Amino acid sequence: MIVRGIKFVLLSAFAVAVAAEPVNRPGAAAFRLIETPEMDGEVMADQAWQGASAMRNFSQVKPVEGAPASEKTEVFIGYSKDTLYIGAICYDDYPEGIIVTDSRRDGDLDDTDSFQVILDSFRDQQNGFVFGTNPVGIEYDGQVTRGGSGSFGAGGGAFNLNWDTSWEVRTKISDIGWSLEMAIPFKSLRYGAEDVQTWGVNIQRNIRRNNEVVYWAPLGRQYNLHRISDAGTIEGIRVPAQRNLKLTPYGLASRETGGGLASDSDYEIGFDVKYSVTPSLTLDVTYNTDFAQVEVDELQVNLDRFSIFLPEQRPFFLENADQFSVGVSQSVELFFSRRIGIGAGGIPIPIDGGVRLSGKVGDKTNVGFLQMRSQKVAGVAPENDYTVARVSQEFENRSSLGAIFINRQGDGSIIGEKDDDYNRTYALDGSLGIGKNGAISGFLAKTRTPGLDGRDHAFRISGEHSSEKWVSRINFTKVGANFNPEVGFLSRRDYRKLDMFALRRYRPKDWMGLHEIRPHIFYSTYRNSDDFHVSSFLHIDNHWEWESSFEMHTGMNFIHEGVLEPFEIVDGVEVPAGNYDDHEVVLIMITDQSAPLSAEIETRVGGIFGGDRVAFEPTLKYRIGETFSSELSWNHNDIDLGPGKDFTVDVARLRLSYSFTPKISLQALVQYDRRDDLLATNLRFAWLVSANTGFYLVYNEVDDSNLLASPRREFILKYSYMFDLLR
Repeated sequence: MIVRGIKFVLLSAFAVAVAAEPVNRPGAAAFRLIETPEMDGEVMADQAWQGASAMRNFSQVKPVEGAPASEKTEVFIGYSKDTLYIGAICYDDYPEGIIVTDSRRDGDLDDTDSFQVILDSFRDQQNGFVFGTNPVGIEYDGQVTRGGSGSFGAGGGAFNLNWDTSWEVRTKISDIGWSLEMAIPFKSLRYGAEDVQTWGVNIQRNIRRNNEVVYWAPLGRQYNLHRISDAGTIEGIRVPAQRNLKLTPYGLASRETGGGLASDSDYEIGFDVKYSVTPSLTLDVTYNTDFAQVEVDELQVNLDRFSIFLPEQRPFFLENADQFSVGVSQSVELFFSRRIGIGAGGIPIPIDGGVRLSGKVGDKTNVGFLQMRSQKVAGVAPENDYTVARVSQEFENRSSLGAIFINRQGDGSIIGEKDDDYNRTYALDGSLGIGKNGAISGFLAKTRTPGLDGRDHAFRISGEHSSEKWVSRINFTKVGANFNPEVGFLSRRDYRKLDMFALRRYRPKDWMGLHEIRPHIFYSTYRNSDDFHVSSFLHIDNHWEWESSFEMHTGMNFIHEGVLEPFEIVDGVEVPAGNYDDHEVVLIMITDQSAPLSAEIETRVGGIFGGDRVAFEPTLKYRIGETFSSELSWNHNDIDLGPGKDFTVDVARLRLSYSFTPKISLQALVQYDRRDDLLATNLRFAWLVSANTGFYLVYNEVDDSNLLASPRREFILKYSYMFDLLR
């Protein structure tokens, strides 16, 4: 019945007009620069900007939706033969009140005074590049795909903050506020073939002490900057023919000691190559790929019987990752790049190299191709070749249709037969925009694995609507018992899942200093192919947000778990088979995150698997200016499942960061798992030259008294440099 109802909704949606309502968006013209700006952050006195027309008339989305910005902003966009320049004057009547909380590359821009611009260089209203900074001149860049998505917002797209490119920004704080100049080489962007182009553009400024967010092209409160379909336009951009060939070699030296093993030293070299096949299509080649500079994974608390999700952090796989993304995030991901080069238990598998071709063919067709090879590790993994091929066609009003093919081919060294050492995934996916605020999306997938026949498919269909006051979603997902995407991520198999969500936004006028109230309800339920009720979750909550930025969440959860087979929740404590119905109260309090000292405290009190649980997770943050920041968190669970089955789980995490400049930083991550008596330390010193290239010094230490005779220590020295061969 549920599936028939969803099909009816889908067919009805195709029968209505899908074009969004026409909206008057602001427009401006790019300025051809005769002189090159000095790149010192001083816009007003720079002769290069004389004669350029300013983009003005910013309006608030927060705190007073639609009201004019409390402070004036002027933005200028110009270009030379090889570079796009953006200059901005962020006037401020009280420059002493400017707030800056971070000076690291890609540091958070929400809790600081900041400036961001999004460029839709294909004007497809779905994909774009974001460049941002704050008053101390950090480089913040990212990639939006499929329209992005905001908190509680519509969309199904994503924002990839790990996309990095070469560009430059300079800022200056003065008695009129602060100003900035950005220089973005055209070779760092992708765009169409026309000589003179019109791009989509929107600009966001945060005035943090007022808790104020303003945009050049007005947006509804349910959206954020990534809503490219509501952006304005900048016309008259004369672009050069794309000539881009960059070589990034690296050298690495490492030494491991302790852990009851002999000391080991290693030296490696490798390289990455980036070549623009066309202005919109890029070829990446990597050899002897290494990710030693990447931060270690965070320790996770798993109190369930299903797989936990650890995010990808390696730069090569993160760039353009959203072009290869099909499925349900952290639940049914058909391609999950951590399967390449990382074995069971996090064991690293050396990668020989690979190639990736990604971008657009024409203005509306996205293509992606990835080929990688990982080495054989005796008893752990065979030599594997990975192939991913992706194509998607974009249509009007946030609509698209695509397909993906994923293949793993092993050498048979583990299972003994090469012909049977493979896994393949095939899928179709698409989305349909309904008017301005609605969308229907979904996918249909099948896997092929030797020895697994039948019930090897999965599908999902999703409908959502997001207006200024209401957000609603309904999703139905089915995963077969033999559905096996080995190069993907699957949290569980053999289920039908229905989930529904509804939220209402209220912005009261002059009531206890409240800015917004968001009551909402979420329900999900899982049943297997035998119609057994595996689990369900009902969440009833209200988010209270004050104008002071203090926030409180007051919720109630009703939980059902159907356990078919006993499992160990922790070592020595077993959860018997049976049906468990529990409930818990949730209270979350968040103080102003822009303050030098801030906190977030989450408390859960209730039941778990028929027993009792008290969970307490405080996070304390302290910073000194924009240079030093610290964060201490503790995840504590006190659980009693009956006589002789009481235990505690504690995971503590300390982050420290000091930025000497926006490009030179020292960071530390110290983690402790009390249950396993494990202490892990990761120290990283980085001196960046461009994007993620430069000098890294890394120290890792793992002290696990249960597994290691002595702490295992690792020292890594890595240097990489990007050569622009066609400069």
